[in-house]
Amino acid sequence: MSEPLFVAEALTKRYGSGAAEVVAVRDVSLSVAPGEIVLIMGPSGSGKTTLLLMLGALLRPTAGKLWVRSTLVSGLPERKLPDVRLRQFGFVFQDFNLLSALSALENVAVVAELAGIGGGQARKRAAHLLGELGLGARLHFLPEKLSGGEKQRVALARALINDPAVVLADEPTANLDSKIGREIMRLLQRVAREQGRGVVIVSHDQRLKETADRVLWLEDGQFKAMVTMAVDPVCGMAVEREGAPTAEGKDQTYFFCSRGCRDEFLAERLEAVAPR
Repeated sequence: MSEPLFVAEALTKRYGSGAAEVVAVRDVSLSVAPGEIVLIMGPSGSGKTTLLLMLGALLRPTAGKLWVRSTLVSGLPERKLPDVRLRQFGFVFQDFNLLSALSALENVAVVAELAGIGGGQARKRAAHLLGELGLGARLHFLPEKLSGGEKQRVALARALINDPAVVLADEPTANLDSKIGREIMRLLQRVAREQGRGVVIVSHDQRLKETADRVLWLEDGQFKAMVTMAVDPVCGMAVEREGAPTAEGKDQTYFFCSRGCRDEFLAERLEAVAPR
């Protein structure tokens, strides 16, 4: 069994104090092995974004520890964290976060330059990486001239340019159609399998479950067992059965993420049986 690339132990994040205290994430532990894809799902407000920020050393936990390649990141002084983020983590965002004034090549190369690689070598490495991702003919295109899938591949190249241990992806398929979303997931799978990186994805997209090695459900800042989940037949979202709105069918009970989805489901059933 390979040693984990990345270990989070009992991460907790609190905001405020006393009666105003809010616990966004509570005692969350996670380890990621080389080549492993972990998908974290959960409803809005469950703490997913806060957890991802802590996992990427962008937000200090109130309590708990974070190791990356055996380095205790959570114990480092603030001045050392930018270099750790630059070299140990690759970030892929829902909105791509590309610099509009820079070409695809420049968006990737600038990250290598920040890590101390000379301009010529940085551009050569960026061109090679973009070529591997099918963008060899788009190197000098500005982001506005790229499709959504192409922008996300540029973002992925940028995430990989400094050979990170872990790639952290926040809703990487949210702004893409289903075909392009599957392509991005296949690329992330290739990054994990062939390059031995850990990949952690936060998403609502049920389709991503097909490519993940593990699926974890985060709710109220804690991981919960997926066996307690049901799939909303309207929106496809995984929902916790306890306390969810329901509707009775002929042979089963349906569970919904909201009353709106339940009402839409019931309205469609009524329309289906209404006389023509």
